[in-house]
Amino acid sequence: MAEKLDPDALADGSEPLFSFGIIADIQYADLEDGFNYQRSRRRYYRHSLVHLQGAIEDWNKENSLPCCVLQLGDIIDGYNAQYKVSEKSLELVMNTFQMLKVPVHHTWGNHEFYNFSRDFLVNSKLNSKFLEDRIVQHPETIPSENYYAYHFVPFPKFRFVLLDAYDLSVLGIDQSSPKYEQCMKMLREHNPNVELNSPQGLSEPQYVQFNGGFSQEQLNWLNEVLTFSDQNQEKVVIVSHLPIYPEASDSVCLAWNYMDALSIIWSHKCVVCFLAGHTHDGGYSEDPYGVHHVNLEGVIETAPDSQAFGTVHVYPDKMLLKGRGRVPDRIMKYSREEAL
Repeated sequence: MAEKLDPDALADGSEPLFSFGIIADIQYADLEDGFNYQRSRRRYYRHSLVHLQGAIEDWNKENSLPCCVLQLGDIIDGYNAQYKVSEKSLELVMNTFQMLKVPVHHTWGNHEFYNFSRDFLVNSKLNSKFLEDRIVQHPETIPSENYYAYHFVPFPKFRFVLLDAYDLSVLGIDQSSPKYEQCMKMLREHNPNVELNSPQGLSEPQYVQFNGGFSQEQLNWLNEVLTFSDQNQEKVVIVSHLPIYPEASDSVCLAWNYMDALSIIWSHKCVVCFLAGHTHDGGYSEDPYGVHHVNLEGVIETAPDSQAFGTVHVYPDKMLLKGRGRVPDRIMKYSREEAL
């Protein structure tokens, strides 16, 4: 269970090993404020860039700089494509990120694919795979080029794994390709609605067009990486745009085959935390195996007088999420060994 951050709980005087920043769903567009699809929550398209600038200023001023920042996807909004300004908006946000003194790891969400093809993204500044660490003596842990995923080591005995939650998807790929046909068939088998973004009447409401899933090839690769981490007594943090644990998320926002990913994670003892965006509302739950699932609140639905980002301070026995604005503080103790 994640506890609220209590300064007295840190009175043991221990220093963190390292820290990293997290931010999700910036969804910048040069537009007046609007609303989400249900028209229930306001979206601050233009102000999201101001929030990002504030987050970067904060990270740059921290006593001990974070080792990196994890950008959890949906960096610009799909509206940019409608107005044919996708590249211009992306350039503006990426130029803002250049003010940051540390590297940024980018995950890809549905809004990346509303704006760009997968081929474009592979060759863009949103491809941060050059920051990966390769385990040369274990080629099975080197990811394929068929999906956008990699792993890196920010600190000895800690490994971060970025997953491609739109590896199976009908977004951003050529509609004449076999993979598109395979994914559309999978989607229609689970979703008979004419409007494929509608979860109405579905027994598995995550099967909507704005979500995606993990191919068997990517899951096999994840299994190999986690096997290596188990053998080397590493702690693993997994990063994905889409969440995979129902208790931490709206069921409509989960990855299509979230259970396949969970089964692999639960068969290993190394994973301590799973970080995701997508829901905008945020969410948290510790699963029965001691994995902390954190869904970060989205910048896009954060009022101008608030904020939505965090810094995670990593200790030998826990992680402390220090949230800003509507991101709550959390103490996340490692309990995998006991749980298993």
